[in-house]
Amino acid sequence: MNELQVFSYEGKEIRTIQRNGETWWVLKDVCGVLGLSNARMIADRLDEDDVSLAYVTDSMGRRQQTNIVNESGLYNVILRSDKPEAKKFKRWVTHEVLPQIRRHGAYITTSKIEEIMNDPDSWIKLLTALKEERQEKAQLQLQAAQDKPKVVFADAVSASDGTILIGELAKILKGNGIEIGQNRLFERLRQDGFLIKRKGTDYNAPTQKAMELGLFKVKETAITHSDGHVTISKTTKVTGKGQQYFVNYFLGGGVDRDGRA
Repeated sequence: MNELQVFSYEGKEIRTIQRNGETWWVLKDVCGVLGLSNARMIADRLDEDDVSLAYVTDSMGRRQQTNIVNESGLYNVILRSDKPEAKKFKRWVTHEVLPQIRRHGAYITTSKIEEIMNDPDSWIKLLTALKEERQEKAQLQLQAAQDKPKVVFADAVSASDGTILIGELAKILKGNGIEIGQNRLFERLRQDGFLIKRKGTDYNAPTQKAMELGLFKVKETAITHSDGHVTISKTTKVTGKGQQYFVNYFLGGGVDRDGRA
């Protein structure tokens, strides 16, 4: 389960997600602090292990998919900034935020401490919330160990109208503990009968079986060349249902819901 926490750094909000006991940072927010303009390009240049995708709520209350980075990825992003804010931000992360989270399970600001001192009931509420959170985590871990094949994709993307590229699906799978990259995922989908493996114009297009399951959509784009002729480019994209299906498929050992390998 993804647990959203919002930190304030010099008046700017930085959203983080607790995933499997590790803090992941919303890349767009980090880039905003560091003065880096193209978060998507930066995500493409990070190691696959350091970047993932998650659904978070933006300032307008919309639930959207965005890139997140783990601690290693965060440091790589910081190194890309030559602004003086980068060093200060890194010190805040390494000397304040992460040590508190590791020790106490939460980051408590000075203002929060003052609030607690003035209102002891808020301290009791905070400790109670932390206790309940840890109990919930322990229960979820036990349930996952007992019922691993029955995986529920935490982001509930099956109801989403959004589609993603297969390379982005590989990142989601990595974020759910499945060690696979884009090239290996393409090969696996071909071998398992989800993508066409015969070389030709329909190479890597969805198979009839995959389309009937609603796992993919094909986006067609008309390209007008300099001599005036037009060609159609086709891009295979994974549906929300497909994202959920493949997380469950791979965590279940490559067996679909009908029990077929």
